[in-house]
Amino acid sequence: MTTYRVARAARLLGVSDDSVRRWIDQGLLPVTDAVPAEIPGEALAAFAVTMANDPGDGFEHRSSARNSFVGIVTRVQVDGVMAQVDIQAGPHRVVSLLSAEAVRELQLEVGTTARASVKATNVVVELAGD
Repeated sequence: MTTYRVARAARLLGVSDDSVRRWIDQGLLPVTDAVPAEIPGEALAAFAVTMANDPGDGFEHRSSARNSFVGIVTRVQVDGVMAQVDIQAGPHRVVSLLSAEAVRELQLEVGTTARASVKATNVVVELAGD
């Protein structure tokens, strides 16, 4: 299971470490028994989607002039030779259609950190280094 420490989760969500800690204290984000606290990737992915749908709740809306978005994989749907991968990068949802083989090679799953690079109508998905 992929997990994220508070600082990494904060960067992925585009908020401060303190915001993530408050959400943990309020029971909005679950943590594992690890010390320091770690957030399960699937829970962080679900929370990112919720926050993106309600940006007025402490989530800063940011815009980037760059065409590269680091985020968390929120959905992977494989159908035959093709797949759809959804990435939540702060308030931005990026959807990519790619080969099922690429999904398997990259080991993309809900909760994985990934980078979406956009050029024209194509989106390239690659693993983001931690």
